[in-house]
Amino acid sequence: LEDPDGKNVKAGKGLVCLIKGRKAVGDKAKAGAGRGAGPGWMNGHHQENGMENMTLFEVVKMGKSATQSVVDDWIESYKQDRDVALLDLINFFIQCSGCKGAVSGEMFRNMQNSEIIRKMTEEFDEDSGDYPLTMSGPQWKKFRTSFCDFIAVLVRQCQYSIIYDEYMMDTVISLLTGLSDSQVRAFRHTSTLAAMKLMTALVNVALNLSINMDNTQRQYEAERNKVVAKRANERLELLLQKRKELQENQDEIENMMNAIFKGVFVHRYRDAIAEIRAICIEEIGVWMKLYSDAFLNDSYLKYVGWTMHDKQGEVRIKCLTALQGLFYSKDLSPRLELFTSRFKDRIVSMTLDKEYDVAVQAVKLLTLVLQSTDEVLTAEDCESVYHLVYSAHRPIAVSAGEFLFKKLFSHRGPEDEGLPRKGRQSLNGSLIKTTVFFFLESELHEHGAYLVDSLWECGSELLKDWETMISLLLDEPMSGEEALTDGQETALVELMLCAVRQACECHPPVGRGTGKRVLSAKEKKTQLDDRTRITEMFSVALPLLLAKYCVDIDKVSNLLQIPKYFDLDIYTTGRLEKHLDALLRQIWEVVDKHTDTEVLEACSTTYRYLCNEEFTIYNRVDIARSQLLDELVDKFNRLLEDFLQEGEEPDDDDAYQVLSTLKKITAFNNAHDLSKWDLFGSSYRLLNTGLQNGDMPEQIVIHALQCTHYIVLWHLAKVSSGSSIKVFIDLWSLTLRKQMRAYSLMCQRYLNSISTAVKEQAFTILCDLLLIFSHQIMSSGREQLETLVYTPDSSLQAELLNFIIDQVFIDQDDDNSTDGHQDDEASKIEALHKRRNLLAAYCKLITYNVVEMNTGADIFKQYMKYYNDYGDIIKETMSKTRQIDKIQYAKTLILSLQRLFNDMMSELGFGFDRSSSAFCGIKELARRFALTFGLDQLKTREAIAMLHKDGIEFAFKDPSPQGEGGPPLHLAFLDILSEFSSKLIRQDKKTVHLYLERFMTFQMSLQREDCWLPLISYRNSLQAGADDDTMSVISGISSRGSTRSKKSKTVTASKRKLPEAEENSCSSSDTVWMNREHSVQTPVMMHSPHLTSTVLREPKKMRPEDGYTTPYTMPTDQHPHRSPVRRGSGLMEDDEEPIVEDVMMSSEDINEGMDFDTMDIDLPASKNRRERTELKPDYFDSSIMDDSVLNVSMY
Repeated sequence: LEDPDGKNVKAGKGLVCLIKGRKAVGDKAKAGAGRGAGPGWMNGHHQENGMENMTLFEVVKMGKSATQSVVDDWIESYKQDRDVALLDLINFFIQCSGCKGAVSGEMFRNMQNSEIIRKMTEEFDEDSGDYPLTMSGPQWKKFRTSFCDFIAVLVRQCQYSIIYDEYMMDTVISLLTGLSDSQVRAFRHTSTLAAMKLMTALVNVALNLSINMDNTQRQYEAERNKVVAKRANERLELLLQKRKELQENQDEIENMMNAIFKGVFVHRYRDAIAEIRAICIEEIGVWMKLYSDAFLNDSYLKYVGWTMHDKQGEVRIKCLTALQGLFYSKDLSPRLELFTSRFKDRIVSMTLDKEYDVAVQAVKLLTLVLQSTDEVLTAEDCESVYHLVYSAHRPIAVSAGEFLFKKLFSHRGPEDEGLPRKGRQSLNGSLIKTTVFFFLESELHEHGAYLVDSLWECGSELLKDWETMISLLLDEPMSGEEALTDGQETALVELMLCAVRQACECHPPVGRGTGKRVLSAKEKKTQLDDRTRITEMFSVALPLLLAKYCVDIDKVSNLLQIPKYFDLDIYTTGRLEKHLDALLRQIWEVVDKHTDTEVLEACSTTYRYLCNEEFTIYNRVDIARSQLLDELVDKFNRLLEDFLQEGEEPDDDDAYQVLSTLKKITAFNNAHDLSKWDLFGSSYRLLNTGLQNGDMPEQIVIHALQCTHYIVLWHLAKVSSGSSIKVFIDLWSLTLRKQMRAYSLMCQRYLNSISTAVKEQAFTILCDLLLIFSHQIMSSGREQLETLVYTPDSSLQAELLNFIIDQVFIDQDDDNSTDGHQDDEASKIEALHKRRNLLAAYCKLITYNVVEMNTGADIFKQYMKYYNDYGDIIKETMSKTRQIDKIQYAKTLILSLQRLFNDMMSELGFGFDRSSSAFCGIKELARRFALTFGLDQLKTREAIAMLHKDGIEFAFKDPSPQGEGGPPLHLAFLDILSEFSSKLIRQDKKTVHLYLERFMTFQMSLQREDCWLPLISYRNSLQAGADDDTMSVISGISSRGSTRSKKSKTVTASKRKLPEAEENSCSSSDTVWMNREHSVQTPVMMHSPHLTSTVLREPKKMRPEDGYTTPYTMPTDQHPHRSPVRRGSGLMEDDEEPIVEDVMMSSEDINEGMDFDTMDIDLPASKNRRERTELKPDYFDSSIMDDSVLNVSMY
């Protein structure tokens, strides 16, 4: 046994200091302890280049010296004076905890550990919550690594003598045990990490001792078994003595490990701090893997099993990674059978953990369990993992894909040997069939791309075997082989397309992943190679596949998407032109035989990709496309003449022929410019005849409307490109203007159709046209298109609004669009999605100033009633209109409330009960409306004042139906109007009150009957806080741009007033809003919108504050001011962080106009909770206004 320190004998064994609980510094401890220092050390401090004395902590923190040399210097110092060296080591642990204090020599000699720790706790800086192990930055990250390395190297270098001297290790273990029980988080965290790393180092020492004991025992047995003549008795005695010494050392190490395990681990693995619990679990996993004979048993495994139920994800992850290290070893996994049977259900359930990282590690652990034995996991356990391949979270899906691949595809029997590598009879052939069977059994046929993406990393070689897939589809089955069914062939075609897409695009499918990533050079080469293989293989096979499955809609629509991944140059370089001609002939056949929109659009898209002028095959494809379109247009014109011939009644066969041809032309018109065929006259004539006769089939009208829409858009694209001579552009603009006006009028007339589908199509196209040809068309330097601007008249705006009211704001049971399938939940969801798209299309007309803003009043009033269905759309519309014109927005809000009030009056009559649900609903809606104005009252001052003005005029507009002396007809509306009183600043409250008194008589002010209560409550709301309006003061300060310190301050309860200058400026504008002209503000030129899509607002950025305060106002006359609660940053365990609630208001509403440099307002928690229970949450789903609303592309 190597003994570099020159001795391997110790005075005794046992943790004397640990038992006594104090530093044993007696005569024995001081024996030979001179004050000399070893090389590199001076007075217990490390000396760098003879220039500067540094503590051990500073040396490790700098990280400039090798850990080995630092430890060697300390050991040399320890041999010279172990008290000084040990004191430096003790201070090292204290300073690593972030404590500014230091243990002196006198404290070390005369005080017990508990007293030293108490003294260090008193010297801790509790104002700072940071300490070295939690500080951010590369320096401190490196320090943690150096800290752990130092402990490991220290034990390794001392393993032959110093750790057995009953002094150094006993002192360190005693100190760390005491620190780990401290209330100071930094002490507890640092000492636990040190103790666990110390334990790991001791485990390595114990493992080496165990190996040496085994070797010594074998040598002893071998020597003893020799014949007496050859046996060396002296060697036997030496081996016995060596084995005895090793056994004593082993016992000593076991005592140390037991002291650390029972004194630190058993208490800290369930510490209140997650980081500490994670350290314990991580290290016990290391012990069990390093020294499995001692630690890999149920006595230690139970701690990992129990901690898998930890509430913190980082701790659960450590449990799973610790177990992964054990199951990865084939030697250790058989010893985990009892543990697996006990905790298997918990591991399986963790695959659905709320934290994705935990779920990923759980699936990986189950994969290792599956590799170790097939008998542990039941079919039910495996199925719970299988479905995760369709997860939207890609790491989980990839892990589940690996599990699925190991389970289904990794087992090869003797019968698989000798099979061909490619083709139908190959091993991959059976594996591809297995994949298809799994895909069909999962019943998620729309998620083939997700399945392929999940299997890509582990099974890309299988999924790229397109030759075998083609063979399975084209070749006839061998004798005795079961052929694929039609459904299996459809699934195989879909998976084949998904694999082609994955290989060419090299990024996850939509909905899984954050977007495209930058490919490495190797990945780019693989991508190019795969694309070349795909082109060479499918350019030959695709015509054959289309010929075989020509009449199958699903297969053909998927197969026709493959050519867009071709490298079209290969058609020329590979001399594959004949296969291109075969492909074009098959596409022609598909167009001729199919009328399904999906198939026709796939054909159109394929032609568009192949008709690329950059490639030499363009002329060949363009000729084929022109011939196809010539035939379709000629056929359509011929059929149309017969169909519209006067005096004859068209039969169903004629209608079907016209419809099928019109579908094909519409599909091609979506992707190709058919202007040279001049189809506008024919389609317009067809639509006009349908209006005159009223008996045109519904589908013909719908496709004629869509086709005409495409014609107008292609014409606009040609005019706006500006690539032609100005004379021709002016001529085209004039023609386009006439066509667009005539077509818009046609769509308007179709809004009155008896067919719901036709009305929806006409409405959708009208909204799209109005948006495209609005004033936005002149943006980006396109002023030459001014003649094309089209503004809807009042009659068209009214018809569009009536359509929304009649078709969108209906109950689910009143919707007849599901054709009698009201009980079908999927049909109801689809119908709701359609109505949401219609509403979104109209709301964009409001937000982009295409229609009058006040038309939104009938939309806004439905906010509460249809909150679950359309709340997000209406809320976003209100937000956009408020940004355009706050005053007009306020007028629209009050108008919507007035209309609701009138509706209620017509239903309940004059003497309605103000506690009725209808009236309370209007009040609640008003309260919601008030929240949308935000917290900066100066920015919304004029808008709120105008709202009150309109509300007061409405309340006193009509006289009392009871005659003179009775309350006005709409007086109760003041009760609703009072919800907006809190948004008035102090000066405007006085002005509004004066304006209210203009409508009041002296007798009204004396009335106290119940019918006059709305007037009384409204007057009180205007007088409340008139003397001291904290919010208006703060808003005034905010408008001047003052700043506040970063420390949180409490809003004082003392009375604060505006400076005289500002008081005068506010007063001078008190009556401006009463005399304001009712003029429409010039519309703000917004960015050009996407078609039928709303430009989403960008999130506002908030400056982080050192102190946290809630940005809400607190009325000074109702609640005492409270000091904002500082976020818990202390070091003691009882420094709990407060839970901060907020009211259910969108962040946009809260943040708009707020200056966080000047706001310092607190809201009592009681009001918070009350508002939380009264309000429903408002969420905005950005997907409700995307480009798919109209499915129309302008270019």
